[in-house]
Amino acid sequence: MGYIEQNLITGEKIIYSTKLHWIVFLWPVIFLFLAFIGFVVSAGAGGFFLFIGVLIGLFSFASYATSEFAVTNKRVLIKVGFIRRHSLEILLTKVEGIGVDQDIPGRLLGYGTIVVTGTGGTKETFPNIMAPLEFRRRVQEQITLV
Repeated sequence: MGYIEQNLITGEKIIYSTKLHWIVFLWPVIFLFLAFIGFVVSAGAGGFFLFIGVLIGLFSFASYATSEFAVTNKRVLIKVGFIRRHSLEILLTKVEGIGVDQDIPGRLLGYGTIVVTGTGGTKETFPNIMAPLEFRRRVQEQITLV
């Protein structure tokens, strides 16, 4: 059971949930590819790139596995991190807007950054979300029902 399921309040149901996009694994894959090339050319270079690729890959996997994004019938819940946790739990009635920032690769591959703006001007930014436009649409649908 994840963070979001553990923190649901009475009568609350998950309407939509998503994770980070697989793009968070792009740099580890690039470094592992460079390691392969490096081992063909020189074992020392290959070992360096392998070490960097595995290290970045572990951090990417930890980030991917510990990030949760959900819209319920009452709140927007977002949790990232494990040891250093950052969470956002905001009532739908307190959400002023959900912004989506996507660059060209993000539009092509289906990922982007969501910016949650709450009453009082607080802004929280969460990058590399899978299907950010769908997340925004689901939040807006739930806001109209409240």
